[in-house]
Formats: sequence, C-alpha cells, structure tokens
Amino acid sequence: MPVVAVSNKEERIGGAANVALNLQALGANVFLVSVLGKDLDGGQLSKLVQQNNISAEYMVHSAQRITTNKIRIISRNQHMMRLDAEIIDDLIKEDEERLLVSVKSFIDTVKPDVIILEDYNKGVLTENGIQQIIAICKQHNIIVTVDPKRTNFFSYKGVDIFKPNLKEVKDALNIIEDKTDVESLKIIHAELASKLQHAISLITLSEKGVFYQTKNDGNIISSHVRSIADVSGAGDTVIAVASLVYAATKDEHLMAAMANIAGGLVCEEVGTVAINKIKLLDECKHLLG
Repeated sequence: MPVVAVSNKEERIGGAANVALNLQALGANVFLVSVLGKDLDGGQLSKLVQQNNISAEYMVHSAQRITTNKIRIISRNQHMMRLDAEIIDDLIKEDEERLLVSVKSFIDTVKPDVIILEDYNKGVLTENGIQQIIAICKQHNIIVTVDPKRTNFFSYKGVDIFKPNLKEVKDALNIIEDKTDVESLKIIHAELASKLQHAISLITLSEKGVFYQTKNDGNIISSHVRSIADVSGAGDTVIAVASLVYAATKDEHLMAAMANIAGGLVCEEVGTVAINKIKLLDECKHLLG
C-alpha cells in the first residue's frame, strides 16, 4: 500500500464556507447559515469561520448529522487522494424546520442585500427548503443567487442569478450537442428560463470563460491566459464575486467580467483559497480598463 510521509497540515474552510470566505475577503459583511453536526469537526469549523470574521450566529447544530470533512492529500502541488466524511441524505423534517427558522431570523434581524444558495447535493438544501427561502427573500426584496447541483436543479424558480457550469446545465436539459457558441448558449438560457423564470443565467465554460444572459443582453466573456495550478474552489469564487458585484452595481456585464477574472486568479493557487481583493482589482483595471 502507498505510504505518505506527512510534512505539513492545514485546516481550511471549504464548501459554502469558502464562498463566505471569498465574500469576506472582498469586504462584505458575511453570515453563514447551514447545518453542522454536534461533533468536534463542527466546533472546529465554527471556530475557523469566526476567526475569518464570518458570523456563525445563525448556524444550526444537529445530532442526526456529522459535519462534512474532506481530507486532501497533496504532493508537489498534485492531489493524490481525498477522504470524505459526510452525510448526504436530506435533512430530517425537524432539522429542516430549525434551519428555516434560523433563515427567517437572520433575514428579519440582519436585512441582507443578497443571499447565495450554495448547493452541493449534501441534503441541506431540500426542495421544500429552497422554495420557502426564495419566497421569504422575495417578500423582503432580497437578491437571490444560486450555484446549483443536479438533484434540485429546477427547484430554484424565480431567482435573480442562476450559475451552473456548462456540463451541469447540459446534463439537466439532456443536451448532447457539444456547441459553445453564443447562439447555442442563448438557446440554453431560453430553455432554462422557461423552466425557472429566473432573471440572469451565468454559465461557466471552464477554460473558455463564462456566458451570461439577461432578458435583453448576453455574450461570452473569454477567459484570460493563466498558469493553472488547481481548479478547486473556482466556482465558489465565481458565485461570490458575481453576487457581490451584482448586488452593488446591478451591472450584469461587469458582474460576469469580474467573476470570470476572479475564477481564473484562484486557479493559480493550490487548494481552495479566497480571492485577493487587491490583486482582483488590479487585474480588473488592467484587463477591463
């Protein structure tokens, strides 16, 4: 069997917490609302979140679940193995109700500008929970952005920004053709909009960049030349930057352009890392004028 000599260990927050970390790095006031296990990993995650100036005040703790923990074994900047400890079943009814109560309390107290629904198919975002959260946000005129996964792909009706990657959207719509031109992507947006009635599609195209489409405007924004070290967490950075820029400016093109640059920048680092605000702004000034 392979033997790995451990020379260094790091603990990093990942998943939806990585989205929160990116937002915090950009200067936003960030709250994380999710479900943790009543375990050592849950305590450690809460500690790391708060150390990064992200509020864990509205987190829910469940005795029925464990806190997701992913151990990555990396050698010479290459991922050799990942060990996952997690529960991916849907929340039981009691935990779902407690999560929704926490979301309502958060909205009533904090009055956020934007809520990001970060879906990893881990069972925390259920169909019922998604629909209720979106309804609450609409009542309070809160922008809702989504990074979806396959299970509840079509549950995010009426959101402001829907951000799948190209593979996810083609799988969901059963599209076999391998076209990534503007006209093909506009057809994909139209099919999505007919099912979701959302405002903006933001589709990541891997090394080709991103595509965005609103009711009246849409285009492909090509990626920029990068020295790619690791694509882990790039999608987290894209949804974080897109959500924050759109909430601040309501400029769809600027949102897509800055998110595209940010996604490329974090791919130059190994592991999940937050975007560097100064580096992002300098790069945007250089590339966007």
